[in-house]
Amino acid sequence: MSIEKANERTGGGDERDELFSILSNQRRRYALHACKCYDTPMDISELSERVAAWEYGKPRSGLDSDERRRVYTSMQQSHLPTMDRAGVIEFDGSEVALEDRAQELEVYMEIIPEGSIPWGKYYLGLTVISAAVLTGVFFGVYPEAIPALAWAALITAGFGGSSVFQYLWTRKMKLGNTDKPPELRD
Repeated sequence: MSIEKANERTGGGDERDELFSILSNQRRRYALHACKCYDTPMDISELSERVAAWEYGKPRSGLDSDERRRVYTSMQQSHLPTMDRAGVIEFDGSEVALEDRAQELEVYMEIIPEGSIPWGKYYLGLTVISAAVLTGVFFGVYPEAIPALAWAALITAGFGGSSVFQYLWTRKMKLGNTDKPPELRD
């Protein structure tokens, strides 16, 4: 679904605010993850059960009826209609299917585990270290036995290795790539 069509459904407004509102709720993020991870359309009962299992930290078979009912009710009455109005999913009352607009959420879904630094700060630090090394090479502070080209190759390898690692990490932390949502991974 295009942004224009979604705006028609929601009456306009700032699309980013709407997407952030969708992502601000853990239950909605879990629902999106389940829809991406498992083939949609998905029955609301199955979706709610998967979300409840992640929320309560139990296997699906270990959930009691109250836990299932709480999640099912809030999904049916609040979360799924909200995501349907935003054009992220299609919800017909019994089945849930992802819409094309769900892809727009990817850019906002980088999960940064607690204690980690954002990639922007990491690359800023790598740039400062690289600039310090190149300044030292320029002024002859480092041994002349190591050619300047070797220092440049080392810096290039540092950025290249970091980029590959970031690419693989980002793929791992995407919605729908594993059985558990990114927030629950170790």
